[in-house]
Amino acid sequence: MPSWQAVSRALTLLALFPTLVWAAPPVTRPSKQYTIEQFMETTDVFGASFSPDEKRVLFTSNQTGVFNVFSVPVAGGKPTQLTRSTTDATFAVGYFPKDERVLFTRDQAGNGLTHLYVRTPDGKEQDITPGDKVRAGFQGWSQDGSAFYVSSNARDERFMDLYRHDAKMYASTLVFQNDGGFDLGKVSPDGKRLSLEKSRSLSDSDVHLYDFGTQEVKHLTPHQGDASWKTATFAPDSSALYLLTNEGSEFTRVVRYVLATGKREEVEKADWDITSTAFSRDGAWRVTGINEHGRALLRVHDVKAGRPVALKLPEGSISDVELARSGKRMAFQLTDDRAPNNLYVHDFGTKKTRRLTDTLSPSIDANDLVVAEVVRYASFDGLEIPGILYKPLQATPEHKLPAVVWVHGGPGDQAYRGYISFIQYLVNAGYVVFAPNNRGSSGYGKTFVTADDRKHGKEPLRDVVEAKKYLTGLPYVDGARVGVLGASYGGYMALAALAFHPDTFDVGVDAFGPSDWVSMLKNIPPYWESFRQAMYQELGDPEKDAEQLRAISPLTHAYKIRKPLLVIQGANDPKVLKAQSDQMVSAVKKNNVPVDYLVLPDEGHGFSSKKSELESSTRIRTFLDTYLKQPPATARPAN
Repeated sequence: MPSWQAVSRALTLLALFPTLVWAAPPVTRPSKQYTIEQFMETTDVFGASFSPDEKRVLFTSNQTGVFNVFSVPVAGGKPTQLTRSTTDATFAVGYFPKDERVLFTRDQAGNGLTHLYVRTPDGKEQDITPGDKVRAGFQGWSQDGSAFYVSSNARDERFMDLYRHDAKMYASTLVFQNDGGFDLGKVSPDGKRLSLEKSRSLSDSDVHLYDFGTQEVKHLTPHQGDASWKTATFAPDSSALYLLTNEGSEFTRVVRYVLATGKREEVEKADWDITSTAFSRDGAWRVTGINEHGRALLRVHDVKAGRPVALKLPEGSISDVELARSGKRMAFQLTDDRAPNNLYVHDFGTKKTRRLTDTLSPSIDANDLVVAEVVRYASFDGLEIPGILYKPLQATPEHKLPAVVWVHGGPGDQAYRGYISFIQYLVNAGYVVFAPNNRGSSGYGKTFVTADDRKHGKEPLRDVVEAKKYLTGLPYVDGARVGVLGASYGGYMALAALAFHPDTFDVGVDAFGPSDWVSMLKNIPPYWESFRQAMYQELGDPEKDAEQLRAISPLTHAYKIRKPLLVIQGANDPKVLKAQSDQMVSAVKKNNVPVDYLVLPDEGHGFSSKKSELESSTRIRTFLDTYLKQPPATARPAN
């Protein structure tokens, strides 16, 4: 979970006429320059879970250099480290409801095969989902806390079954055999039903309901055309299932399915996508998340009063919301552009909010960082594309700077607001960074998110090319020095930009990106089986559509690349196999252009340690400084 992955005011009339949505106050001043080591002193934290007495909160932190589990007093104080892995990333799940035992997950060197562990108060750890090819995850507690549910592919590595584990001895019982290839949803509070999801494509999905007693599966959301239906939560009394859908609308809203009658009732909507809704255990509160231009907003509803509650919370993007079992308080993570995630607790009784962590590097002054702007520009066909722009404080028309187009992952993800350490590092070093939300990005309506289906390497990529034109029109950008950078699907876009539009960008950086779609889709990890057909619908079937997939694969067109390229690859990546990057690097080297290749031996699809993040950040900065920051005539030639 890398801090940089995830991911100025326009001063002149631009040819593309951007519409500003948020505008930061114009600031032009020298910025103190910080080293990557200083930026890496910032701590990444996420997750939240209250202890049984609600006096402590559990969370995940990479304070030690590797993600581990910590707890901190609700009243404030120094966090306590509970797990001590020095190699494998360890992520907090939560406290047991009645004692101080802790659940957490861990994989091995980024291989994606997460196991579920229990830590007892004396520090002993037990893997309760052992097996060389097992992938397991936490699916929730029983209402009385006597058991918990676990997803696991132990029976068949393709499918995630549901097991019920006894909370005392951890004995497991198979309660749902997932031969239908469903994605597991929620177990109802009364323990009688399980929601299931089935995706036909990234934009078309359904919800089903499994009855543990009758062992029957009922389809709840038959519909025509593309529409997304997802599970949100069950009502506290198990009388209804709350769903998220965009059927009949551009944006996702909340719908209640009454179990006794099958009636659907509209519950809540917004002018943006609603991403979640959940109840406190006592049913007093319902909390809803809203994605507004890549910033996560929060609505809290007083269920009994039937109205939203006006909360005075710090400004920023809110995530990882956890309501205490008593319903008296709420924990959450909050970030803004110049402040990394911090853990907070809000007390509903006193209406006070306390910050429990301080994660920004002590050597960095937040005033030297930048506030991002959300802008819009017209693409090649007139479609309006939103994006997030980071302007260095030292940028002026008299002091034009190089720029980087930062492409988010996916497909179907988006560029988010909030602190991204590596972006701030690049901006601080004198690079303008622009993160476009090309067509196909989520958060901007159903029509926009489906506009990239079976068009990868074409229209969405053209949006990225047009982002370069937008940057070139800014008075403080040197249009002769613009690069493209991305991770995962964004890495593919960076490679595709160099291969299909070889004269557009001056350098490219690919981190963990697929270069050969046929190979990737054929080698989808077994535990992705429920997602396989959705990927085929989005991109193509590697058997039936092999020719089409090769046509949009950068590896097929590697001979066209003539600009410097840096590739970063995790040796244990289960999604984008190292062999892909090996072939891509070898092919581009034949073009006699500079190619740098960094293989991270203990990583998978992303970073699990600060060591890898530091090494990658340093390598990218050196690469950009060499081939982009310097005028082209003085850039270092290929070896």
